[in-house]
Amino acid sequence: MAVDRERVLKEAAALLTRRASTSMDEIARAAGISRATLHRHFAGRDALIRALEEHGIARFTQAMDTARLDEGDAPAALRRLIREAEPVAAVLAFLFTENQLFEDGEINAGWAELDARITALFRRGQEDGDFRLDLSAAWFTEAFYGLIGAGAWAVHEGRVARNDLTHSIAELLLGGIRRSMEK
Repeated sequence: MAVDRERVLKEAAALLTRRASTSMDEIARAAGISRATLHRHFAGRDALIRALEEHGIARFTQAMDTARLDEGDAPAALRRLIREAEPVAAVLAFLFTENQLFEDGEINAGWAELDARITALFRRGQEDGDFRLDLSAAWFTEAFYGLIGAGAWAVHEGRVARNDLTHSIAELLLGGIRRSMEK
């Protein structure tokens, strides 16, 4: 039986985000495989975490590329980014809170590049007059990450319908960052 690596990583991220002490046995069960099979693909917890980091960076990079962040106005680009990031939201939710990300230069550089791209989108929105100026583009980036992570968990726990996630995140985030035309 072939192992769906992406499914294993998604299940691992979902469990580890909620409880960092989740065992490899629990991850294997959630992924529908045996612990021995999990260990054949990931030699241990550290190997699994490293695979999650690499997977998350690659998938989020792909989502950003697909969202075409440089096209159209910043609010429209942000909506596309939210839509494209949704399938990898559970992995992102885990990685945004994972301390090990800050221990490796290569992984940290990958996240720094992604952060820079998102921050540039928010900065462009500020420069074009679409987004507030009283809060930093870096803060908007952190809010984006937080909402993606919270949304992933709301869907995972059944509190929000998957089909409502993109709209819910976009409306809440844009409602808070749009520049008011009133003076």
